[in-house]
Amino acid sequence: MKKIIFFSAALVIFFGASAQDSSRHVRTGWNFGVLPSVAFDADLGFQYGALTNIYYYGDGSTYPEYLHSIYAEAAYTTKHFGIFRTSYDSKYLIPNHRLSVDLTYLPDQMCDFYGYNGYQSEYNNSYSNQDDAAYITRAYYKYRRDLFRFSADLQGEIKRPWYWNVGLGLLHFDVGSVDVDRLNKFTKDEEKMLPDTVTLFDYYVNYGYIRPSEANGGTHPYLHGGITYDTRDRLQNPTRGIHADAFLTYYVGLGSMSDYNNLKFNASWRQYIPLVPKRLTFAYRVGTQLNLAGDCPFYLNTYLNQLYMQRVVYEGLGGANSVRGIMRNRILAPGVAFANVELRTQLFSFKVGKNMFYVGLNPFVDAGMVVQPYRTVSHNPHIGAPVTDDETNIDFVNSLYNPHLSGGCGLKLAMNDNFVLSVDWATAFDKQDNGKFSNLYIKMGYMF
Repeated sequence: MKKIIFFSAALVIFFGASAQDSSRHVRTGWNFGVLPSVAFDADLGFQYGALTNIYYYGDGSTYPEYLHSIYAEAAYTTKHFGIFRTSYDSKYLIPNHRLSVDLTYLPDQMCDFYGYNGYQSEYNNSYSNQDDAAYITRAYYKYRRDLFRFSADLQGEIKRPWYWNVGLGLLHFDVGSVDVDRLNKFTKDEEKMLPDTVTLFDYYVNYGYIRPSEANGGTHPYLHGGITYDTRDRLQNPTRGIHADAFLTYYVGLGSMSDYNNLKFNASWRQYIPLVPKRLTFAYRVGTQLNLAGDCPFYLNTYLNQLYMQRVVYEGLGGANSVRGIMRNRILAPGVAFANVELRTQLFSFKVGKNMFYVGLNPFVDAGMVVQPYRTVSHNPHIGAPVTDDETNIDFVNSLYNPHLSGGCGLKLAMNDNFVLSVDWATAFDKQDNGKFSNLYIKMGYMF
């Protein structure tokens, strides 16, 4: 891990380039970082590939805010998750409007699936680590999910700090059972090969909790619109202010998915409170996603809607981007709520060449919960097969609305206030949310 952090930091130093006013440490012109896409995620494994993030600051009058940002990445992980993304973001291409465009393909051969309604689906850690019985395999809590995403979003000013937002896009999901034969081609060790057995996803399909019409995925164009309140001092790594939004997203199902038109509501509130200027910031985020009308396929509930794309992955609750330390997609329901609380510190800063750096720590606590459950309430805790309501374990019924909690601490290395290498360690407070005590995430940027 130390080698990964050092190697990434060294490359940031080496490739960071542009003119700078040494007296004010203001960036001007073009600034780019060309890096190997080296990261680690407790759920996705070790990531390898290449990325670049190009910033244009012009004459530096808007610094640390950029005029244009172009991002491109191609990477894969040791747990068979792929990232192929290009994006553009600017508040200046269209004067007084923010334009964000995103084109992404995310193939995932081992996507996490732990059943519906959080605690109402029991998690058995031994199912993921043994091959002692026909139904026990490392792929038991997995399925295949490939996602193609396009979005174009525009934000305009109503009266500062209020803004309107409109956007359109398309999500195409290709889902199904784990392709065991394909995955086994990656290993020659017969003992490490996956057996072709029934998974929890297969049980949900066989028992009708995942309907035949949604079991293979589908294509869903969407429109969304909403309002934003934004008083942050800057877009990247703010130290004070509020960012809040509320919006509606209408999904249309194409072809065989024509019965799956639905309307979702999202709201979030982020606040950044300076306790010691430039040294200590209290930051928190609360949010929710609800299904207001229509029928939503299960795989759309694994996706958190956004007014504009700022990162590669927006999974449902659990994992590096929502509730750290809790397994990815552990909290799967039509309606969810979440919260993140962080204490962001800047321990010390320094200059290397033309680039300014700081090192910081941020202890945090994360939470997520079901607020709008599936009617399907549980699956058999012994074999993982779904059962009817009258067979449900009463303990899981009572735990439906209990929050899923986790906590940890992050280490940050920031260059020029925009480029941040983040190393977060987290643990779930309940073993039902993760069988591992220690979960590490090496990413770019703060989570919010």
